[in-house]
Amino acid sequence: MFRLDGKRILVTAAAAGIGKAAAELAAEFGGKVLATDLNLDAVQELRDAVSKTERLDVTDTEAVQELVEKEGPFDGIVNAAGVVVHGTLDETDPSDWKRSFLVNVDSIYFVLRSAVPAMVENGGGSVVNIASAAGSLKAFPSRFAYGATKAAVIGMTKSVASDYVAKGIRCNAVCPGTVDTPSLRQRIVDFGENIGDYEEARKFFVERQPMGRLGTAEEIAALVVYLLSDASAYTTGQTHVVDGGILA
Repeated sequence: MFRLDGKRILVTAAAAGIGKAAAELAAEFGGKVLATDLNLDAVQELRDAVSKTERLDVTDTEAVQELVEKEGPFDGIVNAAGVVVHGTLDETDPSDWKRSFLVNVDSIYFVLRSAVPAMVENGGGSVVNIASAAGSLKAFPSRFAYGATKAAVIGMTKSVASDYVAKGIRCNAVCPGTVDTPSLRQRIVDFGENIGDYEEARKFFVERQPMGRLGTAEEIAALVVYLLSDASAYTTGQTHVVDGGILA
């Protein structure tokens, strides 16, 4: 029931972090995984673990359409591409705002608009969008643009779930807390440079977790694979929080 045998799974941003962990675990559970990323060299490191790797710029609607037409239809999609912009309202300039929405929101629209019609014709499938505990569920300091985009992801998720539930499509959002990924590690480095102490910067991120530790990409991937599988066949339109107790 928890297996993905024979299911064709598209994973975006699969070169690192949650996307990589999801691609690897989905393949381990029998999925025929197409792992994509803007960084072709990095995603090709997965070529022995997944069925296929491809370069994909999810902000390029024509590139997305071309890949979907060539490789689809899919039984499952994991939209994992994302960027974190630090800053309050007055610290967020228009270029950062637009980039945040392009990567975090528009990319999901491009992928789903291209892939969902064929999924419907193929009998349905499961979509998993990586949102965040930051956004409509909770505000975090200096995450103005990021929080806005992740709230939008939840809105899109629920809309797709409602519109396509009778057509065999399930759509859920996974909302991680603070997860130990390359993206977070870079943010810790940047914060450490700002305050002049890397260890204090890392301590700040760890200590705000009720569990006293960061999450792992593999822990998030486990939920993603469950939502891709038939074990979650009665689940759609939900925000699944994996945050180590932040929202408890």
